[in-house]
Amino acid sequence: MDRATIMTFVQKIFRNYAMVFIFAGLFIVFSIANPSFCSWMNIKNLIVQNTYIVVTAVGISFVMMSGALDLSVGYQVAAVGVLTARLMTLEQVPVATAVIIALLFAMFLGFINGGIAVLFKIEPLIVTIATMTIFRGIANIISKGLSYNNFPDSFRVITRGAFLGIPIDVYIAILAVALASVVYNFTYYGRFVKAMGGNEEATRLAGVNIALMRISTFVISGVFVAIASFIYISKLSTTNATYGPGIEFTGMTAAILGGISFNSGEGKMWGLVVGIFTLAIIENGMQLGGLNQYIQYIVKGSILILAIAFDKYQRSASAQKKAV
Repeated sequence: MDRATIMTFVQKIFRNYAMVFIFAGLFIVFSIANPSFCSWMNIKNLIVQNTYIVVTAVGISFVMMSGALDLSVGYQVAAVGVLTARLMTLEQVPVATAVIIALLFAMFLGFINGGIAVLFKIEPLIVTIATMTIFRGIANIISKGLSYNNFPDSFRVITRGAFLGIPIDVYIAILAVALASVVYNFTYYGRFVKAMGGNEEATRLAGVNIALMRISTFVISGVFVAIASFIYISKLSTTNATYGPGIEFTGMTAAILGGISFNSGEGKMWGLVVGIFTLAIIENGMQLGGLNQYIQYIVKGSILILAIAFDKYQRSASAQKKAV
């Protein structure tokens, strides 16, 4: 095997598994810096604390893989959360009914995003900048400025219950990742989503209903957002209209870090998960290191910039390779 072949192989490994190496490197560094970082209790907390982020990011991936972005997710979480909480507590609606109503409501919010983008032919990013403000207002109207807590035990079992020693929400997160992986890799729908992200016009010319696909990705995202919201408020045991905003940036940053591109229809679910927990260990490591919250914001924002730059580099390198 000559040197050129070896270099090509190394570059391919780096492109495909760079995030895994970064994750491993960060884990080692933080473990050396603070032995409590690699304790089983801390690792367990890292996993449990990020289940709702995993589910949210899986939903966001459908929008991103199709070549769009959704900045309204955080306020969707807020609106769905306060609706669910109010129905269960103030209105005394049975848990199962409240959950179903909240799921339908989340799908409707997704339909609004996709529908407006398709109907008025507006870039989804611009649409969701507007709807995030609308959803914020809806969340406040539903909550009436109140906080809700004392959720029924049958709802809190989502995060308080366990099977074989593993919390229920961990199973939900695993199921979400597995389901999305199956859709992307083994269904025509998943292939169409990725095709849209790679070349929307070519996908349209191939006979795919782009308008319907665009709306459907936002609706599917809404379903996952609702599930993430259930996990989130169950974990916190309280919620109000301010609980949710910011989740979208964590989800998108993790998705981009994990190789989910919003301009090429590429990405793997395992990469998404690695991206999420890379962010999680960075945040956890900074907290254990005593860094204040404002520095953490700066670091997270910097990571997002670097992630987008890396995504652009990956796409440029891939395009050059195809050109050759």
